Amino acid sequence: MDVTSPRPVRLVARLDVKGKNLIKGIRFEGLRVIGSPNDKARQYYAAGADELLYMDAVASLYDRNSLADLVSEVVKDVFIPITVGGGIRSVEDVRTLLRAGADKVALNTAATRRPGLIREIAESFGSQCVVLSVEAKSTAPGKWEAYTDGGREKTGRDVLEWVAEGVAMGAGEVLVTSVDRDGTEKGFDLPLLSAISALSAVPVIGSGGMGTVQHGLDLVTESDVDAVAIGRALHYDRLDLPVVRAAMKEAGVAVRQDTLV
Repeated sequence: MDVTSPRPVRLVARLDVKGKNLIKGIRFEGLRVIGSPNDKARQYYAAGADELLYMDAVASLYDRNSLADLVSEVVKDVFIPITVGGGIRSVEDVRTLLRAGADKVALNTAATRRPGLIREIAESFGSQCVVLSVEAKSTAPGKWEAYTDGGREKTGRDVLEWVAEGVAMGAGEVLVTSVDRDGTEKGFDLPLLSAISALSAVPVIGSGGMGTVQHGLDLVTESDVDAVAIGRALHYDRLDLPVVRAAMKEAGVAVRQDTLV
């Protein structure tokens, strides 16, 4: 099968963090401790990940993001872009994370409550720094609602409308996580990601559900996403980044560098 792609698809290692621990559940429930997020980050960097995504899984519950210390430590050994999300509520929160070594910040809960925050951060640091993080749950065929707080809280916002609004406010990238598929390793929500990537004028990261190489190929074949996020399947060694990259290249998908170190 040849799915020739004109754009280089990025492979993003997603690390959900609680305190100092890497954790993962299924549909954001039943969270289990896996190990050290920074140890895994170094492993994925050595394996050729294009980017790292650190998400504080409980930040919104406690009104804070506690990842600055982790990021400031890992950037001593890791030299690829790092996006940090969870509990970011102000320009000052962003400044703290950028000083720690983050390249981008992902906004969800605070942005749904006050969309102007997206513009404030974009004007302060540039749109390339702002990732709109969307947790989407299916409500009907072709319809999704945006959630916050790890898929627990409804926002009443239609996902497609919210993405359009967030991009208009200055978001330079969109991270779309299917709550229905997250941690299941049963494949991405292809209608969701196809719809969002078709309407978004900025890059889209697809997250939630990758368990096999074929799932990644299906995603880049059936949508215009710019990046594929992989979490649970990497953490439990069911997927290997070099294998995923090689399979995509063989299928005609443009990918980034083969190795970094």
